[in-house]
Amino acid sequence: MSTTRRTRFSRRVPDHVTDELVAVLQEPKNFAFNDLFGEVYENLKKRNAVSGGEEMLRLRAYEKLQNLVNRGLVHKDGKQYRGLDRIIEAASAAAQAGAQVNAQSN
Repeated sequence: MSTTRRTRFSRRVPDHVTDELVAVLQEPKNFAFNDLFGEVYENLKKRNAVSGGEEMLRLRAYEKLQNLVNRGLVHKDGKQYRGLDRIIEAASAAAQAGAQVNAQSN
């Protein structure tokens, strides 16, 4: 009996949903999920990064938001969410580089 060894290839693409969540949650205010999702959805539409329909995107955004809460990057108080100081740690390298370029140009 021979055992076959399979290798998996995982292509890591930029996570636009998390990047937009981070961008919106950097604002110093509390968000209800529907308000937060509304801003994230509008930003993704502007970037032409919406795929799979609004309801599927809502589910993905909620799951990613809960992951941020579990990692201690977002504070949840009842149904309100607020980004903490370390929220930028969740952004992809491409989003962080873009934020640094924008900060330097201002």
